[in-house]
Amino acid sequence: MPIGLYPNAMMKKHDHVLRADAELQARLGAIIRACRLQLGITQLELAARAKLHRTYVVEIERGRRNLTVRSLANLARSLEVTLGHLFKRVTTPTESVPAESSWPLTDEVREILLVEHNSAAAAATAQAFKRAKLAKPLRIVSSGEAGLDYLFGTGPYTAMKQEMPQLILLAFDLPGMTGEEFLRRVKKDARTRHIPVVTLTIARHSHPARSR
Repeated sequence: MPIGLYPNAMMKKHDHVLRADAELQARLGAIIRACRLQLGITQLELAARAKLHRTYVVEIERGRRNLTVRSLANLARSLEVTLGHLFKRVTTPTESVPAESSWPLTDEVREILLVEHNSAAAAATAQAFKRAKLAKPLRIVSSGEAGLDYLFGTGPYTAMKQEMPQLILLAFDLPGMTGEEFLRRVKKDARTRHIPVVTLTIARHSHPARSR
């Protein structure tokens, strides 16, 4: 392998992953802002309702912050919508997000795939979904390899009826195959590149600024 070409190729792959992640963050931020404007409250009021710092809310709306599951659940409740509402909107095909118009949305969400190796974090996510009363199942796998097996019907999922999830929640700090490599593989394959992948973390501290 020619020296000098490999680093450039790796940088291009890394940039592609970062762009995909940034696009989803920007989209989710725009959706939260639209919900806030529709409700007629300021960023300061939203922050107070969700028990978050205003600067944290500002960064979220600008698409510059990965959300924790707890923060997302708090925001949904404060915006008087459900997690299903937000997930349904974020998985809608790319379009301009209306700032103040009404959203004729339902909470119908197909299966969501969570790729998370930390059992405590996975349990906390499942609990957040239960509290949000999402009717559809949350499928949990503990590694990037297992996630790909599930998506492509290989390994232990060979006999399973193929049905792609509507959304993938991904932890980047996976052992073995990294979250970055998993995302690259998903976006490279024509069968899965359309599935939105959101990187969410579990808050291990009460202060949002300390969350990864």
